[in-house]
Amino acid sequence: MKRVIVIGGGASGLMAAIMAARQGAKVVLIEKNRQAGKKLLVTGNGRCNFTNRDQNLSHYRSNHPELVEAVLKEFPMEKTVAFFEELGIFVKDRSGYLYPGSGQASSMADVLRLEVQRLAGTIKEAYNTEVLAVEKQGNLFKVQTKGWTYEGEAVILACGSEAAPKTGSTGDGYRFAKSLGHHVIPPLPALTGVYAYENDRGTLAGVRTDAKVTLLIDAEICTEEEGEVQFASYGLSGIPVFQVSRYVSRALENGQECIINLDLCPRCSVRELEEILMKKGTYTGQRKGTDILLGMFPEKLSTVLLNRAGISVKKHRKEWTDTDCCRLAEQMKQLSFHIFGCRGYEQAQVCTGGVLLTELKGISMESAMVPGLYFAGELLDVDGACGGYNLQWAWSSGFLAGVHAAGDNK
Repeated sequence: MKRVIVIGGGASGLMAAIMAARQGAKVVLIEKNRQAGKKLLVTGNGRCNFTNRDQNLSHYRSNHPELVEAVLKEFPMEKTVAFFEELGIFVKDRSGYLYPGSGQASSMADVLRLEVQRLAGTIKEAYNTEVLAVEKQGNLFKVQTKGWTYEGEAVILACGSEAAPKTGSTGDGYRFAKSLGHHVIPPLPALTGVYAYENDRGTLAGVRTDAKVTLLIDAEICTEEEGEVQFASYGLSGIPVFQVSRYVSRALENGQECIINLDLCPRCSVRELEEILMKKGTYTGQRKGTDILLGMFPEKLSTVLLNRAGISVKKHRKEWTDTDCCRLAEQMKQLSFHIFGCRGYEQAQVCTGGVLLTELKGISMESAMVPGLYFAGELLDVDGACGGYNLQWAWSSGFLAGVHAAGDNK
């Protein structure tokens, strides 16, 4: 019976251990936390958006998109849904975003743990156990922990990234991969908030508003997203900001300039907004300050817009010029923030970067450099957008790593 050692009991590690055991391998699942699936408990604000019906490849970012596409086709969203339905999950569909019917992430973690327990005859669980080193001697891997050295013919590294270290994900897998000869694109925080220089960011703290987010890198449009932006004392947050943050991390690391423009009225042109503001003069002429923009924006946001347009909050609407209306309309269409950083690993949901996919033997997830070594999940150079994509990558890569690591037992 082939011995497979899975290092990491997160989403990809649990999937890999289950599939290797189902293929007949003798599995050891090593996890540094007291129980497996800890990071799953906090995904989707505790509700666990575990996949998405829209599986367009654009939702995944990697230096080797061809392999990402091949992996996802081998174990697609439909198979993920079927897998969890077999384990007892009732799937709730919210406009293509799939959740457990219970609305609790713990349900996902629990059904995986129960399946591991069902396979207890072939899966040995080693929790609260930290791996110190991974070596290969001949055809045998030796995985050293503080209290024991585990031996096996195959090892699956599913240790996660450096994101969310409170869940036990501290980037150990990068060290193990490097020690075995692999190259790692330096990991950086992704799916997180960004820091802005502008002094008026403090005025906006706590405001939420819908906007089109455009990221400019060295004055060139990099990417655009749309949704609810959240202003914070440090800068910008919210899902559309999270979506562009991985590009911000990498650009700033390369010494490039990053600017985020917010279009607060994406359905209107500057000219249309000018006309709206001019029409307001007929019934808001006696108003001044933020009262003029009542019904359009929260008061804090109106204050910033007026200030940036050079219009005194004490100035009555009847005193505005056409130029005032034009400048204000332009600010509504392009409220700019100069970005100097992303929030750290503690706040990031995932990382950009990781083990190079070009060093794998295709969809088997096996190392092209070290036979018997497999990879799965966030440790690899793949990061997805918000919406269940990072978990789908975990399920797909974990499934394939487990099946192929079991090898002769298939």
